[in-house]
Amino acid sequence: MNAAAIAEAYQAIRAEAGPDVTVVAATKYVRADEMGILAEAGVEVVGENRVQDMQRKHELHGDSFRWHFIGALQSNKARIVDSLCELVHAVETESTARRLTVPALLEVNLSGEASKSGVEEAEIEGFLERHAGICGLMTMPPFSENPESSRPTFRRLAELARQHGLVRLSMGTSQDWRVGVEEGATLIRVGSTLFRS
Repeated sequence: MNAAAIAEAYQAIRAEAGPDVTVVAATKYVRADEMGILAEAGVEVVGENRVQDMQRKHELHGDSFRWHFIGALQSNKARIVDSLCELVHAVETESTARRLTVPALLEVNLSGEASKSGVEEAEIEGFLERHAGICGLMTMPPFSENPESSRPTFRRLAELARQHGLVRLSMGTSQDWRVGVEEGATLIRVGSTLFRS
């Protein structure tokens, strides 16, 4: 990995996304000993998918970044993440939500795919009533090579957020983040686009 190339890609994404969007560098495939390169490149927020990897990286580089957890979080590991992160992107169970004190986003399954995580639309209101720490929504659209295919899903999530008075929206990855931003994302998760260099 090259710090100068990552810095160029990161700043380009931030400039295009705008000042109201947090660019989260998805570091699932970045080794712990490479995280310093991201700090050198000016990356401010990193997102981890696995609790064990986050612990290892945080021990080495904890003060270098703001930490988000962006993977599926089991309730028995929620307290670990709670102690390391400022935001959890993908809460979908009551037991996980109960164990968190940091703000979290409720993952909503809008695709209807059984393989996708998240609660159904009808469950949002009750979840919010029971868990005050939920500050926004997150979703993963059906996979497609065409970024435009994500637009209806992102648009619906933004509608749901407005209905429930939520302002934080995590939607969009390397493949479709531009569409996510156009539809109101306040957080995007980018990996391969950032590290292609």
